[in-house]
Amino acid sequence: MTTLVWFRQDLRLADNPALLSAAARGGTVIPVYLHDTAAGPWAAGGASHWWLHHSLAVLSAALEGCGSRLTLRATSDCLATLLQLARECGATSVVWNRLYEPASIARDAAVKAALRAAGLAVASFNTALLHEPWEVQTRGGTPFQVFTPFWRQCLSLPEPAAPLPAPTALPAPRDWPVSQPLASLGLLPVRDWARAFPAAWTPGSAAAQLRLGEFLAGSFTDYPSQRNRPDLAATSRLSPHLHFGEIGPREIWHATRVHAETRGAAASWRSSQFLSEVGWREFAYHLLYHFPQTPDAPLRAEYGRFPWRPDAAVLRAWQRGRTGYPIVDAGMRELWTTGWMHNRVRMIAASFLVKDLLQPWQDGARWFWDTLVDADLAANTLGWQWTAGCGADAAPFFRIFNPVLQGLKFDPAGSYVRRWVPELAGLPDEWLHKPWEAPAAVLSAANLRLGDNYPRPIVEHGAAREIALAALQSLRVSATPSP
Repeated sequence: MTTLVWFRQDLRLADNPALLSAAARGGTVIPVYLHDTAAGPWAAGGASHWWLHHSLAVLSAALEGCGSRLTLRATSDCLATLLQLARECGATSVVWNRLYEPASIARDAAVKAALRAAGLAVASFNTALLHEPWEVQTRGGTPFQVFTPFWRQCLSLPEPAAPLPAPTALPAPRDWPVSQPLASLGLLPVRDWARAFPAAWTPGSAAAQLRLGEFLAGSFTDYPSQRNRPDLAATSRLSPHLHFGEIGPREIWHATRVHAETRGAAASWRSSQFLSEVGWREFAYHLLYHFPQTPDAPLRAEYGRFPWRPDAAVLRAWQRGRTGYPIVDAGMRELWTTGWMHNRVRMIAASFLVKDLLQPWQDGARWFWDTLVDADLAANTLGWQWTAGCGADAAPFFRIFNPVLQGLKFDPAGSYVRRWVPELAGLPDEWLHKPWEAPAAVLSAANLRLGDNYPRPIVEHGAAREIALAALQSLRVSATPSP
């Protein structure tokens, strides 16, 4: 009796119910990863591919430590490849952990039906979320569209099950199916922009557990007051590990509980700001599941008429961190260099693109999708629709971040900007977030030549704000019925 375990975004051994169910079933277990070359318009981007390559290498080594191995195949037809593998191995069952992206749901439903029709036993499990999207509903039985009542409802549900330990051994077949070399999947970007990623990240489940432990022991206490400071190492940076399933939300939930209880905070840990961020991730998946059109279309349909002003040159300046606004440029350069951007700066940079520059939010979402190592369709969609004012629980469009004030508030000493925009390093703090207002002598002393070694502002924020508000008003007027 042989079971195929189809790994996807669950690249760990611990708290992996599909893997553990296969081991408990008896017989041999064959772990498989299929690189889907027909994944559709939201196929993983370059930064995600870099992470995936290294995470698969770590997973493969972990499986070998259990006497097993990972079979890799690139395919444009996951169903055909699973059927072929089942024939090669004499498998009688296939198991996996569920995904929630619209294309994945459609594919998995078709695969499950076809495998069962072929006589195979099939089972799928939840390991990516605290609660399934269909388990959390309003009193009227409808999906939530506001975070606070959604999370309150989540917290009222039974506590997520304790995470399952990793197997120490997996029964192996006499003969293994042929596996492609990891390098043959072509996941490593050919562009040199990923060369700094290894210094910033260590993919894999062991690294995820280490990062969680260090965060709980260090920054967790001050997280509510410092989480918006990009100049401080105050966040967990667990997002890419979560996306690839190197760690699961149940593990984070229970680790946070144990940490709080050992420090006498058993009564308050469930309401912690850190866990509410896990809740936002749950909310993002809830929305994506119930509103599958939202990666491309606004949830609030009237925003489909918004008068965007697409401009390739403007978009390119934003992508490269050449807008002339230091906090925005610092964030975009951090993203390009490390594959990650601090969440507060993501909001500032996104607001600037959508509201100061009037570029479609979908263009920003696509850029983040390709360049973030934690690119996650649910979270990316929620974040951009929130910024554009067109999604669930969204910030109103008229809430337009002032990039100067945001920089002064959240990077008060300028260390974040100085790190990522070294052209400005010599400016005094007073002028760092608004170099165009600095006296000529100050600019000269800092060796800063606006329009030469650092750009002048691409727009004037006050004027851009008025234009954005006028665009919003035109949308409202067009929606007003004629008398």
